[in-house]
Amino acid sequence: MNPCTVAGVRRPSPSAAASEPPGTHLSCRARVKGLKHAARRARGDNDARKANEKGERARIPMLTARFCAGPHAPRPTSTISCRPALVSCWATMAAAATAASASFPAAPLRRDGRSLSRVAAATTAAEAASLTAVPPPPPAPTVRVAPESLQRESGCLVPGARERGSEEDGFGDGEGPGAMEYLTRVLSSKVYDVAIESPLQLATKLSDRLGVNLWIKREDLQPVFSFKLRGAYNMMAKLSPEQLERGVICSSAGNHAQGVALSAQRLGCDAVIVMPVTTPEIKWQSVKSLGATVVLKGDSYDEAQSYAKLRCEQEGRTFIPPFDHPDVIAGQGTVGMEIVRQLQGPLHAIFVPVGGGGLIAGIAAYVKRVRPEVKIIGVEPSDANAMALSLCHGKRVTLEHVGGFADGVAVKAVGEETFRLCRELVDGIVMVSRDAICASIKNMFEEKRNILEPAGALALAGAEAYCKYYGLKGETVVAITSGANMNFDRLRLVTELADVGRKQEALLATFLPEEQGSFKKFAALVGRMNITEFKYRYDSHTTGALVSYSVGIHTDNELEAMVDRMESANLKTFNLTDNDLVKDHLRYFIGGRSDAKDELIYRFIFPERPGTLMKFLDAFSPRWNISLFHYRAQGEAGANVLVGIQVPPEDLDEFRNRADNLGYEYMSEMNNEMYRLLLRVPKFSCH
Repeated sequence: MNPCTVAGVRRPSPSAAASEPPGTHLSCRARVKGLKHAARRARGDNDARKANEKGERARIPMLTARFCAGPHAPRPTSTISCRPALVSCWATMAAAATAASASFPAAPLRRDGRSLSRVAAATTAAEAASLTAVPPPPPAPTVRVAPESLQRESGCLVPGARERGSEEDGFGDGEGPGAMEYLTRVLSSKVYDVAIESPLQLATKLSDRLGVNLWIKREDLQPVFSFKLRGAYNMMAKLSPEQLERGVICSSAGNHAQGVALSAQRLGCDAVIVMPVTTPEIKWQSVKSLGATVVLKGDSYDEAQSYAKLRCEQEGRTFIPPFDHPDVIAGQGTVGMEIVRQLQGPLHAIFVPVGGGGLIAGIAAYVKRVRPEVKIIGVEPSDANAMALSLCHGKRVTLEHVGGFADGVAVKAVGEETFRLCRELVDGIVMVSRDAICASIKNMFEEKRNILEPAGALALAGAEAYCKYYGLKGETVVAITSGANMNFDRLRLVTELADVGRKQEALLATFLPEEQGSFKKFAALVGRMNITEFKYRYDSHTTGALVSYSVGIHTDNELEAMVDRMESANLKTFNLTDNDLVKDHLRYFIGGRSDAKDELIYRFIFPERPGTLMKFLDAFSPRWNISLFHYRAQGEAGANVLVGIQVPPEDLDEFRNRADNLGYEYMSEMNNEMYRLLLRVPKFSCH
């Protein structure tokens, strides 16, 4: 027997112990006491188990406080990176905490021909049974809501129960793991077999601009360029040898897939990754290069997930969810543990990107236990705000449609367990626009010369918006840059919108009279502002021409003064900067106005695969006339297409049925006032 391994608890070797800071691991007496408790618990001694749990509750906060704020914790510098001795300390603490916890047994890892895994004690029958628990009943149906039903000014906090001062407390009420159990799970996480302790870096330029100390937690520097590796490996490392032998399966179109693939490679098990057929080749090739079997199935994530779960049952594999599992949540929670240890002193808030909620739930579960004064604030795109809406409704909701620009967080419904934790622990959610995300991608490039994916820049955008909205000065905040798996073809759109997001460019439209000298008059009114884009086309329907243009700006007052000059000269002017429909489509239709009868305007999301257009045309043509069609690739899984169709009122029901049966996401734009301005014959003159 290895003298450093007794009953599944690994003791540090003399050389390892000598390399660790004093006072950071358990005494021999504490270890022996924990081992005795573990032995009595194996014999079914309930009284001993209760006494052990009481001792566990007393010991874990002490260990956490000593670990997080002890004299050997590093002080913040411009770059704080991994310290192997402290990682070793985590392993010692985690092993002892695991042995003393009945709720979180450690399962052994398999020995594979390609690589040798760490070997723990044999899994008991009770432990094996706990890993194959009866699956929970299916979740109750959720309310369907539109993301635009909840809109706030960028940076304004949508409060959670904690911020509202709610007295309800469902955390640890028996519905799921409690606060102490999550703390134990985070401390005993196995993520450092594959993940690094990501550095915490001071963003000097952004800090100077905002007047705060803004630190960036660089999860984009993980081996798969995303934090997702943590949760996937933490769950998979706890599977039994039999479960690893049968293999794992997951459904994902991005970062979770790479995390599962790399975890399976390290653990020596077979992995099947189901991805939608619309997944860009660069993504599924990256997963395949890690040794996983890639299966392309379905046009959407939901279809891919249904197939994955069906195959999971048929082949006896273990399904690895992307966020809604306690072990996944605990693995992501190690990000919060590192932040608390790396950054000493006052900390106002940690900004976390939110998709399904696994990352923010794990961070909140840990940080609120050891640093309850620190605010945990989630950040969502304004068109993918499932968590904010769920918090407002007090229950999980499903989005009717979701924006796909920040595809790493584009989920229609958050997880059950993640919502339970966020409802009780998160201080609130801020929402940001696509333009703000693009601006943060540019900010990060200028700060560190790294390019983040849209979801990876989300927390940075939220932190900046929050500080500006509330006038925060002199405080310390942390933003998590969660990923850097950027599609190259999306950079074009990022470049177009970054200056808009930074309030350095504005998009406008002005009616000019079709007469000599009007263009010169217009240029004089623009003044010294730089015109960065200009579009004009003669319109025979009216005596006035509509011109679309962009101008470089320095302040909002400067823009308002120019618009006032236009209005004073009887030149009707519209600020289109915040209208996504204009930026994506309508700006390219200047001069193309029409009075087509019974015209409907819809946006469809076309899957990026052969045959998509013909399927659309088969559904609507030649039944109705297509009066407008504009396609714009944005580097997403689906293409954004603006369509005009002439449908008589008596055919509306038939049109909607065909649109529903087509299977593409779609939404009406008939109420968008910019549609009538730019595509319909105007009802007023420019004088």
